[in-house]
Amino acid sequence: MDHKILESTRELVAEAGYPALTVDQVAARAGVGKAAIYRRYASKAEMAFAATMHGQWPPPLPDTGSLHGDLLALARAAHTRMATEAARQVAPALISELAGNPDLEARFQDTFLAAEHAGLADIIGRAVARGELAGAIDPAVAHLLLLGSLAAGLYIINLTIDDSTITELAAAAAAGITALAARQHPSAG
Repeated sequence: MDHKILESTRELVAEAGYPALTVDQVAARAGVGKAAIYRRYASKAEMAFAATMHGQWPPPLPDTGSLHGDLLALARAAHTRMATEAARQVAPALISELAGNPDLEARFQDTFLAAEHAGLADIIGRAVARGELAGAIDPAVAHLLLLGSLAAGLYIINLTIDDSTITELAAAAAAGITALAARQHPSAG
């Protein structure tokens, strides 16, 4: 059922755009009741975000053997999802809803962001194990350095982000994470 809801949402956003999307349309196309949708998603924006951007997160990422390589692979995977036309419509709407809805914001933190932070914690843990980092840092800070910058570039500054920019963002995030780890764990360096 989840697959049908998400697939129907993606189709409807592609056909008519996010502003025209309704939960009634998704329910009809997916062959489910509205209650089934609202048991899974607190709002139209949350449902559309799950369908158009988040999907299975974190994506399966290889262990590239370096912090920069792992962050670059993550940034490229995130960019693929975040740069679509549907994501460019949905993300600002969700951000707007989060600002005025503490329950939705809590759900967003506990689901989508928790999954992203877990993926970054894995990347950081591998870098610590390889000796690239003096110790672990808060995955939320790593998230802000890499994915927060990517989101700001796409949705706020409205930059055209190519692979060169993604590579630079990953390098900057790796340098920032390395510096923070060294500052937070000075005896390990």
